[in-house]
Amino acid sequence: MNGISPSEPQYVLITGVTGYIGGRLVPLLLAAGYRVRVMVRDPIRLQGRSWIAQVDVVQADVLQPDTLDAALAGIDAAYYLIHSMRGGENFHERDIRAARNFGIAAERQGVKRIIYLGGLGDTTTALSPHLRSRQQTGDALRECAVPVTEFRAGVIVGSGSLSFEMIRYLTERVPIMICPRWVFTRIQPIGIRDTLDYLVSAVKTPESAGQIIEIGGAEIMTYRDMMFGYARARGLRRFMIPVPVLTPHLSSYWVHWVTPIPSDIARPLIEGLRNEVIVRGDTARKLFPDIQPGTFAVAVSRALEKLKASEVETSWADALVSSQPDQPPAVLSTHEGMFLEQRQQFVRATPSAVFQAFARLGGSNGWLYFNWAWYLRGLLDRLVGGVGLRRGRRHPTEVRVGDALDFWRVEAVEPDRLLRLRAEMKVPGLAWLQFKAEPLEDGSTQLTQTAFFAPKGLFGLLYWYGLYPLHSLIFSGMIRKLAQRATEST
Repeated sequence: MNGISPSEPQYVLITGVTGYIGGRLVPLLLAAGYRVRVMVRDPIRLQGRSWIAQVDVVQADVLQPDTLDAALAGIDAAYYLIHSMRGGENFHERDIRAARNFGIAAERQGVKRIIYLGGLGDTTTALSPHLRSRQQTGDALRECAVPVTEFRAGVIVGSGSLSFEMIRYLTERVPIMICPRWVFTRIQPIGIRDTLDYLVSAVKTPESAGQIIEIGGAEIMTYRDMMFGYARARGLRRFMIPVPVLTPHLSSYWVHWVTPIPSDIARPLIEGLRNEVIVRGDTARKLFPDIQPGTFAVAVSRALEKLKASEVETSWADALVSSQPDQPPAVLSTHEGMFLEQRQQFVRATPSAVFQAFARLGGSNGWLYFNWAWYLRGLLDRLVGGVGLRRGRRHPTEVRVGDALDFWRVEAVEPDRLLRLRAEMKVPGLAWLQFKAEPLEDGSTQLTQTAFFAPKGLFGLLYWYGLYPLHSLIFSGMIRKLAQRATEST
C-alpha cells in the first residue's frame, strides 16, 4: 500500500491554518516530531501564533492553481482542511474546483497522502447542500492518484467550535426554548481532542490511506440532549417546548439574535441539522484501536475549562475571512477620497503600557467611553444582519492578527507599538480604527488614534458626515480614557 513509513521524519503540509481545526493541528504535529509547512493566502494573518517560528510558511491559494506547486513540493502528507463556511450560489462549485486543483498539484509533486476532514451523513438520504458538498469535496480529492484518507465527523465539541458555540449561547441565554424539529435529530458529537487525535494518527497509519473513516463520540444523542447536557454542566435549569414548524430560514434568524453567529452562517449549519449524522461503521475502531472517544459530558467539561482559563487557541470566527476565497481580505491603503480622523495624546507611560491599554479594548472590557453607544451600534448592526458585538474577544488581554474583536477584525499587530482593526459591521464602505504608541525622548509616549473610512457611493458620504459629530465625541473620550488607563498601570 502507498503509505508513509512512521520511522522517518515526515514533511507535512497543513492548509486551513487560520481556521478552527488547522490552527490546533499545527502544534500537535510539531510536538509529534514532524516537519511542518503551512499554506495560507495571507501570511500576515499568522502573526502572533506561538508556533510561527517553528514552521515554514508558504503563500498560496487553492483557487489559483499556479501557486500550489511551491506549497506541495517535497511534501509527504498534506492535510486538506478547507471548506466554505458561508453559503452563496457558487459555494459548491468553488469547493469542488479548489479540491481538484489541490489534488492535481499534489499528484504532480509526488505527495504520498492527502488527509481530509469532511462531514458525516448517510449518502443514501437527502443531505443538505453543505453536507453533500463536504462529501463531494472528498470525491474531488480522490480523482487524483494520491491516496486520500477522509475522516467524516458530525458536531465537533470544543471551545470555540461553531456548533458548540451555538449550543452554548442558546442554552446560556434562553431559559425557555421554542424547539424546532431539528433539535430532535440524532447525532454523534465528538470532542475536538479526539478529532485531532485521529488526524495526527492518520499520518503514521498507512493502512488508513484510501479509506473513508466515520468518527464520532461515545454516544448517540440529539441536539436537545446536548443542550440539556450543557445546562447540567453549568448548573442551569432549562425548558424546551417543541413546535412542528420553524423553518431553517426562521431558525437561522433566531440563532442570529441569540448567539454571535450571523444568520448567513447559521442557516447552512441548521439546514444540515435535519440529517442524522451518526457513525455507521467500525473502520475507525479497527484502524485506530488506541483512540477511545469520550462522552459529550467529558468534551463539554474540557471546553468549559478552556473558556474559563481564556485558553481558546482558535475559534470559528477566525476563519470567516479566509472562508471566502474569491474575496481577498481588504488591507489598509491611503488614496484620494479616504477620510482620516486622527487624534494624538502625550502619555506619561511607556509604549508597552500604552499598547496594553488599547490592546484590551472590546469584549467584556468594553470601549472605555460611551459604552452604551457601542452597544447601540452593535444592536443596529444585528438588525440589518451584521455580526454585532456578541463575538467578544478570544482572550481578555492578548490580541493577534485575525482575531475577531466584537464587530472588528484584528488586521495588524506590532507588539508594544501598533494595533489596527478592520470593521466587519455593516457599513457603506471600508473602515479601520488604528492605535499607535511611539516613544518620546523624555520617556513618555505619543498615542495616536486614527479612524479611516473609505466611503462607497453617496450613502457612504452621508453616513460619514451624519455620524461625524458622535464619532468625534466618542473618539475624543476614548483617547483620554486610554491615556488614563496607561498612566494608572505604571
